[in-house]
Amino acid sequence: MLLGRFYDAIEVHRDEKIIYVKFLSPHRVISTCRVDGGLRDDLEYIYNHQACEPVGHSHESHMRMSADPAGYRRDVCGRYGLPPEKSASLGTAANMNNAAIVSERFRGLEVVAVCTGGVETNAGRAGDPATVYECNGVFERLGPDPVTAHGTINIMLFISRELTPAAMVRSVMTATEAKTAALQELAVPSRYSDGLATGTGTDQIGIASRLDTGVPLTGAGKHSKLGELIGRTVLQAVKKTLSLQNKLTPEARCFARVHLERFGITAESMCEAVCSSLPEKEAALFRRNFNSINNDPPTVAAVAALVHLRDMVRWGILPRSCVPEILPACGAQIAAAISGKYHRLDHYRNALSHGPLGTDRERFVGLVFSAFALGFREKWAGGGE
Repeated sequence: MLLGRFYDAIEVHRDEKIIYVKFLSPHRVISTCRVDGGLRDDLEYIYNHQACEPVGHSHESHMRMSADPAGYRRDVCGRYGLPPEKSASLGTAANMNNAAIVSERFRGLEVVAVCTGGVETNAGRAGDPATVYECNGVFERLGPDPVTAHGTINIMLFISRELTPAAMVRSVMTATEAKTAALQELAVPSRYSDGLATGTGTDQIGIASRLDTGVPLTGAGKHSKLGELIGRTVLQAVKKTLSLQNKLTPEARCFARVHLERFGITAESMCEAVCSSLPEKEAALFRRNFNSINNDPPTVAAVAALVHLRDMVRWGILPRSCVPEILPACGAQIAAAISGKYHRLDHYRNALSHGPLGTDRERFVGLVFSAFALGFREKWAGGGE
């Protein structure tokens, strides 16, 4: 199925479990493809192929993609009638029907992003602990075998003008920053640390610029119009494909627990932890109304703010010596948001300041749950007015 034709030089097709882009005129390609990746001027196609299901599935094609990438490319190309030696190959577990296509234009310049993505199990932050070490072509496992974690953001990007080789490399940087900005705006957590994700562990990219279009463009950074178009298309396409694949939308992130999930918090564990600090009657009421409290906008704002302040301490922006002042004061905002009694902020701050305080997971999460319980105890109480 033809999904679209852009700047009279590329066609985007979808067939079964693949999206492939055919070049109608020569393009320069830079890609992370394991076979014939890097910088190429002789390719005719870039494709993105679904090798398995996103959860609990290790299909033969997925295993071959890792163990024998050349054979995997040969098999995929043979199935869909593409020339292997002329095709750049991206693989994923994402559904091709959830791909997002976004194009932006300025004067004679057009940029097209075709993205698929999933981040529910494999999102990570740059610098997270590694799971393998490569030496002499062999991958050594570091630590225990992890649970199979599918989840990849694949970006195919097409530019209607020729770029210099240096500008091609710069376009990879700009597109990667845009991907990370999309994850930042969606508050996607790392699954390997308690930080925010910057990508997944298996992200891939292929960028193509049309050759023979005059003097090559030399700039693809954020100050150039090309860089702006790359940023805008990739940002929109990544957010759109994640909304389709994972139902990950800005509205779906307006939950207090969402901003705590990178600490391993589930809705069940959060509810039980708060209820453990409430009398039996209030605990039962809290359980019945957890969802409405969890997605209350002022409460979400207070939790997100406290989590961000904790990050700023961990990053060194705020001194650790200020933790006894900062955390109880901001925790009091959570209690006030839940109770609605903002005139009780000083009381809440003072109450929370007597508990264990710190930015480590146990003490930080404990403060958040204490603030929830404190606010809910007063929400319907006659006292404290």
